[in-house]
Amino acid sequence: MFDRLSSSNQQTWMRRVDPRLRIVVTVLLAVAVVAAKGVWGPALAIGAGLVAAAASRVSSGELWRRLLPLNVVMLLLAMVMPWSANGPALVRLGPWGYSREGLQLAAIIALKGNAIVLAVVALVGTMEITTLAHALRHLHVPEKAVHLLLLTVRYLGVLHRQYHSLRLAMKARGFRPGMNRHTYRTMGYLVGMLLVRSLDRAERIVAAMKCRGFRGHFYLLDHFAFSAARDLPFATASLAVLASVVWVGWR
Repeated sequence: MFDRLSSSNQQTWMRRVDPRLRIVVTVLLAVAVVAAKGVWGPALAIGAGLVAAAASRVSSGELWRRLLPLNVVMLLLAMVMPWSANGPALVRLGPWGYSREGLQLAAIIALKGNAIVLAVVALVGTMEITTLAHALRHLHVPEKAVHLLLLTVRYLGVLHRQYHSLRLAMKARGFRPGMNRHTYRTMGYLVGMLLVRSLDRAERIVAAMKCRGFRGHFYLLDHFAFSAARDLPFATASLAVLASVVWVGWR
């Protein structure tokens, strides 16, 4: 997510806002949305997220691609949850009733999930991964957690290529998956081989980093600076949105 969104939004106004401020606003908005009662607080947060996404120039296709998996899960939740909730039934099937309260609860959960994902995509997803890690370290996130984030994002693609090469080798040897014992055993071998290759690559990466003088932390050459002309308007608008979400959500 970070590479695709950040590479397409190099010169946007949102990208020039202090990354530390964007992370703090995202976290506070997520907390306010989760704590809100009813639908109006999350709905207001969704509107603010759409405005932030437009300011970040996130394409509608990319935004929909991020929201689609979440809303598929929310649709399944809306199909299942009302059958187990108490309240007047909209539809009754034998002893089970599809309750209105359960449907409302599922709608609130869906609104909250979409609001949080929109905020993350618009404010955090448009950062370079190195910028995100740098900002997290400035916010006193534990250094090991920051290193883990950097290395995970960096080597997910490498592991995916390893998996693809192993699957290609299996197909070249005539493997066809099915619901049988041979398939289960073969997929177990695949996972085991992927784990072995991952451990081997991790050892080589550690050796290469030590050869380059790595001693447990990355040195930061550039540092962020809060700009009144650039960051103060964003902070003011964010504070107004947060106050509105809290007021509407707890009214």
